[in-house]
Amino acid sequence: MGSGHDTVAAELARRARAAGREAHVVDVLALLPYGLGAGLRGFYQGAVRHCPWVYAGIYDVFLRPGSRPRPSGTPLARLASDRLMRLVRETRADVVVPVFHLAAQLTGHLRARGVLRVPSAVVVVDFAVHRQWLHPGNDLHLCVTREAADEVGRALGRPAEATGPVVAPGFFTGGPGAAGWRRRFERHGPGRPAVLVSAGAWGAGAELAGTARLLAAHGFLPVVLCGRNERLRRELSGVPGVLTPGWVSDMPELLHACAALVDNAAGQTAVQALAAGLPVVGYRPLPGHGAEGVRRMAALGVSDHAPDEAGLLRSLTRLTERGPVRERRIAAGRALFRGDALSWIVRASTSPDTGPTQQP
Repeated sequence: MGSGHDTVAAELARRARAAGREAHVVDVLALLPYGLGAGLRGFYQGAVRHCPWVYAGIYDVFLRPGSRPRPSGTPLARLASDRLMRLVRETRADVVVPVFHLAAQLTGHLRARGVLRVPSAVVVVDFAVHRQWLHPGNDLHLCVTREAADEVGRALGRPAEATGPVVAPGFFTGGPGAAGWRRRFERHGPGRPAVLVSAGAWGAGAELAGTARLLAAHGFLPVVLCGRNERLRRELSGVPGVLTPGWVSDMPELLHACAALVDNAAGQTAVQALAAGLPVVGYRPLPGHGAEGVRRMAALGVSDHAPDEAGLLRSLTRLTERGPVRERRIAAGRALFRGDALSWIVRASTSPDTGPTQQP
């Protein structure tokens, strides 16, 4: 629903095309009839921005891992079946690759019934794998971490591999634009370490203005990404010592110019920061899979999870200073990137059709 899933899909398509293959990117929400997809996206965006407790309840009922029975997303996903199968036939697809959990429910259902006759390889983009990612009909799951892959394998009895996050190569190398960002930071906050504060593409988060004021008051230059939330940007642009650059199209360069990232979602911005060698501190995470992901990242040792203002300042002070602590954290983050998801997808596409994997 957010831009992180789109970013992963776009990068996989870029890799496929660079390898001489054909790729088609489809939004599963656009395949739902009666405007349901747009309605779902609008509801989710409103809940995350304005009443996150609502999404926390939805996560607990539908998504949180656990053994007790819970509702499935399959009935909703099935509404997109006809349109997806039409696209599979028209494009003569060799493999279908869900990068969003509703799509994984759809392909798993179609594979289990024997309707979808080509493999489905699910790319799980979350550190914490919630139950809607899981359907035993899918052929393969590609996960961010080894721990997540082991969880999927145990839950489904199906192949699961740890390839690491899917990130464009520019995030590892940066580019000449980083120097321009550094000059801008020096003009705006001379001598202050630039700390990127991410609110995602929708500009969603708790007490973002308070976090920005806290960082500015303690010697940092908060650079707040407000996404497309212009109201939030206007609010923060008047805070002394805070930089709000608006929508950023050169994220690799920006990340390479900053000293640390304050993150609230454990999503794509966080893994892009890890690729760029930028320490990550989770703080005031979004409810549901955001909070679960922030905790999981910290447990893996690739980020900090700051429980309060004092903890945030301690983490940033420690991680923005050059030295072995910062270097160990950067190395731990980059160690996640262990393989190419596309190579596993291509391998799945050339495997013999196994037909239905469970009874309809």
